[in-house]
Amino acid sequence: MYDIQQIRADFPILGRTVYGKPLVYLDNGATTQKPRQVVEAITNEYYNTNANVHRGVHFLSQQATELHEASRETVRKFINARSTAEIVFTRGTTESINLLAATFCQSQMQEGDEVIVSTMEHHSNIVPWQLQAMQRGIRLRVISMDDAGNLLTDEYERLFSPRTKLVSIAHVSNVLGTVNPVRQMIATAHAHGVPVLVDGAQSIPHMPVDVQELDADFYVFSGHKVYGPTGVGVLYGKEAWLDKLPPYQGGGEMIQHVSFERTTFNELPFKFEAGTPDYIGTTGLARALDYVSALGMDNIAAYEHELTEYALQRLEEIPGMRIFGQAKERGGVISFLVGHIHHFDMGTLLDRLGIAVRTGHHCAQPLMTRLGIEGTVRASFGLYNTREEVDALVAGIERVSKMF
Repeated sequence: MYDIQQIRADFPILGRTVYGKPLVYLDNGATTQKPRQVVEAITNEYYNTNANVHRGVHFLSQQATELHEASRETVRKFINARSTAEIVFTRGTTESINLLAATFCQSQMQEGDEVIVSTMEHHSNIVPWQLQAMQRGIRLRVISMDDAGNLLTDEYERLFSPRTKLVSIAHVSNVLGTVNPVRQMIATAHAHGVPVLVDGAQSIPHMPVDVQELDADFYVFSGHKVYGPTGVGVLYGKEAWLDKLPPYQGGGEMIQHVSFERTTFNELPFKFEAGTPDYIGTTGLARALDYVSALGMDNIAAYEHELTEYALQRLEEIPGMRIFGQAKERGGVISFLVGHIHHFDMGTLLDRLGIAVRTGHHCAQPLMTRLGIEGTVRASFGLYNTREEVDALVAGIERVSKMF
């Protein structure tokens, strides 16, 4: 029942041309395109229901507040959180991790305490902890991986010590496509009494996620990677943990009472949502989650898996092809190099053929160091990509290769 042509019709940008060629958009790991249902919901709210939320007694404000809080419930249902109190709206995955790093380290860690991360983390799950290391003297411990791109789980268990206070890991690598065994890794951490933060930026758009079934203590993701608007994202946290953490920013909305002598803070989740939220963005995010839910996350996962397997098969036929990441459990991300062609040259020339891919280190320079390279070309798939687009990519690579 997966009607790819009907799905593509929902994304007008897919019908445009680039340099006179049909657009082949294979940069979904960086951001996804938006269905007309999301854009129309955003436009409708600006035209008909635009007013600041939570603080107004007038009709528009109450209507906007209802939409905003209904969006929070949509997110709760989508990831099966226990309560909307556990859904904090942020600007995206990066802000969510920075919020956690700042508040968790401030309240739960001391100098010499440790956070476990992995070799394949995005910079947004490395640098915030390094900032805390500089400010508070915490330490990072790093899980290694094998040459196929699998984390070494035996080594992971040996990294725990009495100073370990948090594990922070990617659900899916944005470079290798590796789907990490986060359920088992969470269970291991909990056996040591350690909570876990999961970076779900590359998993939420591609597979069903149930935070209660995973038993994740924190889970973060961005709206723009799951067919929603930019500038809005989610921090899920177990209520017991969020209660322990101090506010991240001060201002309106996150308070109950303010005097010059003392301020008391608002209840969850508003304690972490200082200032006017992106209430239009949260509506767009909710419509995006409605869209993928209507297609069925299991259906999307199955379709993208089949497409990725086809792409791997076709790409491996190209002489000189090197694909990075051979994990058995993998998502729709393929990073590669061809012969001695620089990734930037390959990406630039593919662009002239209308094919949008990403080149560079993909905000994962430690992983590039582990692989012994400077960067790759990355093709990343979404729910609207097709076999014909994979064929166009292969033909494009072959054409570029002949030029070198």
